[in-house]
Amino acid sequence: MSNYSYRGRDAAGKAVAGMFEAASASAVADGLQQRGITPLGIEPAADGAAGSAAAGGVLAGFAALELFKPKIEHIDVLLLTKQLHTLIKAGVPIMRALKGLQESAANPTMRELLQSLRESLDSGRELSLSMARHPKVFSAFYLSMVRMGEMTGRLEEVLISLYHHMEFERFMREQVKSALRYPSFVIAAMGVALFVVNIFVIPAFAKVFAGFGAELPLMTRILLGFSNFMVEWWQAMGTALIVAFFAFKRWTATSFGRYRWDKMKLSIPIAGKIVRKATLARFASSFAMASRSGVPIIQALANVAQTVDNDYIASRVDGMREGVERGESILRTAIGANVFTPVVLQMIAVGEESGSLDDMMQEVAGLYQEEVEYELKTLAQQIEPILITLLGIMVLILALGIFLPIWDLGKAAIKK
Repeated sequence: MSNYSYRGRDAAGKAVAGMFEAASASAVADGLQQRGITPLGIEPAADGAAGSAAAGGVLAGFAALELFKPKIEHIDVLLLTKQLHTLIKAGVPIMRALKGLQESAANPTMRELLQSLRESLDSGRELSLSMARHPKVFSAFYLSMVRMGEMTGRLEEVLISLYHHMEFERFMREQVKSALRYPSFVIAAMGVALFVVNIFVIPAFAKVFAGFGAELPLMTRILLGFSNFMVEWWQAMGTALIVAFFAFKRWTATSFGRYRWDKMKLSIPIAGKIVRKATLARFASSFAMASRSGVPIIQALANVAQTVDNDYIASRVDGMREGVERGESILRTAIGANVFTPVVLQMIAVGEESGSLDDMMQEVAGLYQEEVEYELKTLAQQIEPILITLLGIMVLILALGIFLPIWDLGKAAIKK
């Protein structure tokens, strides 16, 4: 038996953490599920007497093997969800469905996962409990929806809703990557051009200017000074950029850093409004699906907070859950969250008053999905004027700094 530290959420959606003694991480997941806790993370507890060197070598070997194993990606879970829905809808028993999917799976890691699910189901566990043994593959929101589908007998409907929800998230990610590809390429090209000009081009002109022995314009002196600085310190500057990049990644990996960065993203010009609308669309879609599946409002808000993919807004949604627990209306807690647009607040008010909150949230999801699609399609057009302006300023500075003194010296030579 070993000690494991775990993080999870109880039936009310509150975050819990603690220690659990069990034979394996899977046994910990089973025990937590029996206590009504959805596991979010299970790790071996730190132990001063960490075992023998031989055991450490075996663990290192297993870690090396795990490193080279193909991972289960978002698309794999998406396809699994769709295939399970189709097979269950056709009346195929769950064990037979999993066996067929395992035999046809191309990803060996997915085959291992399906084998594990089959063995767990064969031992008498429910599907949600079997999936909970793999928290890195199935999110807490996914597990909560599957569990609710099992309890209400609507697993088929829940699976197709999950499929559409995951497809929507995948579409958002792909659209953002596609929209940022062109601006990223232009900015990278400008950075390379700036480096080449300052390291190789301007120093060559500096030798020419030094040969004339004349006083140079202010812009030229600034360019030469900056070029000399880069020539002397480009290695240190490159190292500083790399260190800053990894420091930023490390900072955003912490809870505080991720919270602050997610809050800052909402204020970025042009991109901030897209991030906000995409996050609100994800919130509305998740909330509508949870509500339609019969999940209680408090638990639905706790689950939705894990799907918005923004720690700042997730903390606000958690605040809404606490307000609802105190007896406040959803509209009042949403206003207090101070992250929702007037359109969302108006739809929440109508839905709460008419008793069709899930329908109103689905309408909000569709509305913002269309807006995000439009914003992403026009993102390159919105950024292009900024990039052209920056490029023009760079060319103007180079022209004034390099060609103006050559022009002045040429005119002086003609007069002589």
